[in-house]
Amino acid sequence: MSRRRTTPRAIKLHRTYSVEEAARVLGVHKNSVRAWRAQGLRPIDDSRPVLFLGSELRVFLERRRAGRKRPCRPGTVYCFRCREPREPALGMVDWNPSTARRGNIMALCSVCETPMFRSVSRDQLAAVMPGIQVRIVEGPPRLDGKHFPSQNCDKPKDR
Repeated sequence: MSRRRTTPRAIKLHRTYSVEEAARVLGVHKNSVRAWRAQGLRPIDDSRPVLFLGSELRVFLERRRAGRKRPCRPGTVYCFRCREPREPALGMVDWNPSTARRGNIMALCSVCETPMFRSVSRDQLAAVMPGIQVRIVEGPPRLDGKHFPSQNCDKPKDR
């Protein structure tokens, strides 16, 4: 099976699923679905084969996904190593523009010093990082912005 996130929308609400069918539709192993039963997914009854109502399965997966979310409050960026929103180290943040209006915030985690990134628009920098020094970094010039002519041409050289 491939490693990917389960999508609750793949489950049809008015259908019953066996362990094997649910695993196939969601792209997970059968043992994962059995483990979900131990984590609180309720089957229709206690008989075999174990059947799950589609609406129960979808609610369980959505509740499980919502429980994993860690929203970032203003002044924080999500650290993937700590798995928590953290404040930037030394209160310093770099903003690298990717387009004219959007860019990426880059900061170091105050706990583990891992680089953290967050996408934000230029207009919302003050709201997302209040009271934190944000340095706007200008990117390198584009390749087509060179001021010297190309030396790869068909023009004969002057001697």
